[in-house]
Amino acid sequence: MQARIRDDRAPRRAAAHPHHLATIAAAALVLGCCAYVGLLDARRLGEGAPALLSLLGEMWPPNFSRAGSWVLPLLDTLAMSVAGTAIAIALSFPLGLAAARNTTPHPVVYHLARAILNSFRAVPELIMGIVFVAAVGFGALPGVLALGLHSVGMVGKFYAEAIEHVSPAPIEAARAVGARPVQVIVHGVLPQVLPQLADVSIYRWEYNFRASTVLGIVGAGGIGFELIASLRTLQYREVAAIMLIILATVTVVDAASGWLRRRFS
Repeated sequence: MQARIRDDRAPRRAAAHPHHLATIAAAALVLGCCAYVGLLDARRLGEGAPALLSLLGEMWPPNFSRAGSWVLPLLDTLAMSVAGTAIAIALSFPLGLAAARNTTPHPVVYHLARAILNSFRAVPELIMGIVFVAAVGFGALPGVLALGLHSVGMVGKFYAEAIEHVSPAPIEAARAVGARPVQVIVHGVLPQVLPQLADVSIYRWEYNFRASTVLGIVGAGGIGFELIASLRTLQYREVAAIMLIILATVTVVDAASGWLRRRFS
């Protein structure tokens, strides 16, 4: 009896052995990457701590004397995030339908749509912002285009994944009564995925607001442009004030997005 129990345990240990090896390999890879970038260099981190504390001291107290001149750039940043998200939604929905196996009209269209989404997702919005600034000049427009097109890659992918996981019964019922493809999507697909699509879109708006502050660094306007201007002139107290304003606005945006998600749930 004991021999039989030992025999039963042996395959379990053998099956668990590769899992342990994979875990050890993953941990070694993570530690190797941390060491490569200097994250485990305690001496270097320790030497940088006094400089960081000194910089924080120069940023305090925040200087809000120019807060009035930051209102319009902040509104520009908010408008950029909304417009960029609108572009992403408008382009992502048809691409998501084409990139979902159960709604694509043809396998070639499916692979082409997936390739387009991968292309948009592969290029960071900061690089797109530099390209569009060179193409259309400084201002909010290049920021909107960069945010919108980069967002298409991620939003379209999530749309496609949500569409692929819908129940096939309503789609088959709509087709059985002779519904056209557009009617199948409107009555068989959209009611099932609308909450997920709304959730993804709202989360992307949150992300786009944060990303739009970074795009100001490359000349895309907004509050990020004011932030980099203060950094370049070593006005660290103004930098602290702008960062606090951005933090407060992000908090408001998060609260608004939470309210919108509850409305669509």
